[in-house]
Amino acid sequence: MQVFGNIATAPERKESRTTSKGYYQFRICEAQRGVDPSPCWYTVRVMKDEDPQLDKGDFVKVTGKLKADFYIGRDGKPTGTLLIIAFEASKIAKPAALATAPPQARKEEGPSKAPDLPKAESKAKVPTPELVTERAPQRPPESVRVPVEQEVADWSTLYS
Repeated sequence: MQVFGNIATAPERKESRTTSKGYYQFRICEAQRGVDPSPCWYTVRVMKDEDPQLDKGDFVKVTGKLKADFYIGRDGKPTGTLLIIAFEASKIAKPAALATAPPQARKEEGPSKAPDLPKAESKAKVPTPELVTERAPQRPPESVRVPVEQEVADWSTLYS
């Protein structure tokens, strides 16, 4: 299974109780699109004892096996989480244009920032013929046209 999302907690090194081997664990939030826009949360365990070089807020790709992890919560009630036993967790770089842009420009480039237009201009404009660059082909002048003989099919003979 592959999950793309943002790291919500800083990766923390832990040790297995049974084998005493080290691993790193963090939470990830996968943003959904479409009909169900609510986010999906996963607990990720990277089963390597080397620092994955990830930080809170990084956009990552996680590849691994999905499991349901059930446990008794702090309140004493049974609860669970979706757990990914990961064999790969890698950071995905931001586009170069955003990474090199000054901080002020990054804030203004977000999709939620709408341009400030007067109310009369905020309505969707219908393109006028002057704005259309691709036009339908023009018919050639009568002197250039070549007459084409068309055969008329007798449909009654085809379907009898």
